[in-house]
Amino acid sequence: MDIYDRLFGTYGPQGWWPSDGPFETIVGAILTQNTSWVNVDKAFANLRAAELMTPAAVRAIPDAELAEVIRPSGYFNSKARKLKAIAEHLAFYDDDTDRWRARDAKELRAELLGVYGIGPETADDIVLYVADLPTFVMDSYTVRMVDRIGIAPRRKRYEDYQALFEDNLPKDARLFNEYHALLDEHSKGICRKREPRCGECVLREICREGRRT
Repeated sequence: MDIYDRLFGTYGPQGWWPSDGPFETIVGAILTQNTSWVNVDKAFANLRAAELMTPAAVRAIPDAELAEVIRPSGYFNSKARKLKAIAEHLAFYDDDTDRWRARDAKELRAELLGVYGIGPETADDIVLYVADLPTFVMDSYTVRMVDRIGIAPRRKRYEDYQALFEDNLPKDARLFNEYHALLDEHSKGICRKREPRCGECVLREICREGRRT
């Protein structure tokens, strides 16, 4: 919580996830795999122009046509299949993601991991930002910060990094949402992969790497 308090005091609320609705959040979580948000925005613009921002519309369009629409996001053929798969899965819920909110977070996560193209990070994005259930999202930004601060788990698996947060914080979806967003914001601007700006870091005095600089 010390890390969270320092980051929140520096950056304030982040207002994640940036989208215009639950399905758009799901689409974003898939399209952002292995690409930047700039490219996702371009694909979003294409999807909106083609009126493809509903599960029903995604189910109806041929795979090849969908792939062309989302081409700016990269890996577009694979991502088209992934969008199709999650759209088909949503049909079991009558496209109503609000029904997920009453679910157990881990049960929903396990279910989503059974959908084609949904890995741990994407599943956690959906559970947290769409279903509003407490699961902590791990990504390369967060892992890098955890390693540099010096609190990394003994094993380096996704689930072990995730447990570091989930086992030591209140099970609160709003907290997990804000915390992950703050970690990403700080990692992109200060705790960068190359040439981290440790002299400007609000975490420097509690960070192993920061104290060395």
